[in-house]
Amino acid sequence: MIPAVVPCTDRALWDDHVDRFQGHPQQLWGWGETKAMHGWTVDRVLINEAGTTIGCAQLLVRRLPLPFRALAYIPRGPMCAPENAQAVLNRLAEHASVRHRGVALSIEPDWDQDSVFAGAVAAAGFRPSANTVLIPRTLILDLTRSDDELMADMSKSTRANIRKAMRSDVEFRKVKNDAELEQVLSIYHETAERAGFGIHEDQYYRDIFRNMGDGSPIIGAFDGEQLLAFVWLARSGSTAFELYGGVSAEGQKQRVNYGVKWAALQAMREDGCRRYDFNGLLNDGISDFKKQFAKHENMLMGTWEKPLSPLYPAYAQAMPLARRGLQTGRRVLKAAAGRVRPLLQRLRPGN
Repeated sequence: MIPAVVPCTDRALWDDHVDRFQGHPQQLWGWGETKAMHGWTVDRVLINEAGTTIGCAQLLVRRLPLPFRALAYIPRGPMCAPENAQAVLNRLAEHASVRHRGVALSIEPDWDQDSVFAGAVAAAGFRPSANTVLIPRTLILDLTRSDDELMADMSKSTRANIRKAMRSDVEFRKVKNDAELEQVLSIYHETAERAGFGIHEDQYYRDIFRNMGDGSPIIGAFDGEQLLAFVWLARSGSTAFELYGGVSAEGQKQRVNYGVKWAALQAMREDGCRRYDFNGLLNDGISDFKKQFAKHENMLMGTWEKPLSPLYPAYAQAMPLARRGLQTGRRVLKAAAGRVRPLLQRLRPGN
């Protein structure tokens, strides 16, 4: 029997399935709601076989210039057991082709590079891609370990900075309201300018805070009512995933960024999470800071794409140039589309 693709329109049911499959927080309903408010179409589907759900995925669909039509993307998904992975991936690719007329289905699974899932991804016709959104090289901590075990893997100076911060008068707690969120955004702007990275418009972050609710806690370091540093997370039943972080100049002086990171680890463990993903490692100062919290690194599978159209080679050639930004991307893809259209005209019957 061929597994059936069934739409899911119930938020509670969807999030229950994410937790049942130990899925990633970027597969939660609230994350999709935010992406739907910022240029994507969201499609949540269950893969059912003989009355049992064997997998699920939240697809994000981006419209592309004709004739490419659309790209379907699954961040940190799909979700399924290893023995069902190939069947689930095959059905999702068929669905993306028929329902969304996609040029490709792009996936970035929350699966280790050397896991048993790797063979199923290749067997389902996916190929590695350089069109990466989520960085596969990362650091994932096992939150089932004790405080002593976690600290044993940190550098000596990191342990000292954490203990100093936790002994200070700074209060480490969750951000509670919109006024405190505005302090978060102010520090994030300051951090981005200091470190030289780009950020979204403020409304994007406000939408995450509203749409995700308890699924996206922000752990802050407060000196009275003044925020000094924060770690912003997304969390599912099993996994905590760092979204953003920042520290003010005063917070840097007091080194509360070490304390707030430790407070975030403890808060997520108290919430029942078993994994804490630092969300990517690059060769930069922010990553150097992250790497002080463990002696190891993790490598996830990375980005894989399944071609769904004869136009995929033209899309694959154009897309690396388009990744620098949406406006640039649309110009590059339109140019590629312009080169493809004359070919399509010649191939039409009667021409």
